[in-house]
Amino acid sequence: MSSLDQYLDEQLAHGRSYFSKEESLKALGLTAEAFTAQATRLIKKQRLVSPWRGFYIILRPEDRVTGAPDPVRWIDPLMKYLGLDYRISLLRAAAFHGSSHQAAMVFQVIVPKQLRAFDLGRHRIQFIYQTPVSFAETNLPEWLQQLKSEAGFAKVAGVELLLLDAARYFHQAGGINSVAQIVHDLGNSADPRKLSKAASAYENSSVRRLGYLLDHFGHERQAKVLAPFARKAKSTKPLDPSVKPLLEGMADVSEKDSTWMLTINEPVEIDV
Repeated sequence: MSSLDQYLDEQLAHGRSYFSKEESLKALGLTAEAFTAQATRLIKKQRLVSPWRGFYIILRPEDRVTGAPDPVRWIDPLMKYLGLDYRISLLRAAAFHGSSHQAAMVFQVIVPKQLRAFDLGRHRIQFIYQTPVSFAETNLPEWLQQLKSEAGFAKVAGVELLLLDAARYFHQAGGINSVAQIVHDLGNSADPRKLSKAASAYENSSVRRLGYLLDHFGHERQAKVLAPFARKAKSTKPLDPSVKPLLEGMADVSEKDSTWMLTINEPVEIDV
């Protein structure tokens, strides 16, 4: 076989919609130059897209409307190609777990390495960096679930990791009110034991932020296991660090929560 076009058809016939340059070169016996020429032609014909150098996704006719398949169909093989563990989290994970208010406009993946975000068709893929030590402590099989698609499975944060990720990376999760919505919708389904164990890998201020929101929405069992983290706090932190007081000294008049050692500098508002 020497045609990349035929190779795509063969892959799809076997239920596989992705491949690497290396494996196709081996199968086809093409030179690198011939492969590049054929791949470029097929990309122009909207039969292929490449989210990462050397990794290709085969487009079906229905994929051409959005310019690429749903990332859940190819994120697992891409991460295996890159040799990285991962988990889908934040907005897409919230929608997966049933926080119906979350319109996932971006597909967010937690990884232990700095990777650039990119657009593929209408999809935006954003990588959120977690330090390798913290990632290794949290990205455990028992704390993950599987997001199924017709192409297979992808790793997604369990509710406990999702809540902690949202509190830690609240900017990327849409701000404090978006995080509050996630906590309101999903907090009661978190396993307190898992939540307590996983929290030890996160910054104390993030755990306190989550504890406050769980408490605020009456998820008492989950909030209770995070209270010991707050008792270790040496200083008060703002609930929303992105909000700065308009005038010097205004921070002093904000409500203080002594249980969670937080300054409530932003009212929490959600859709009910």
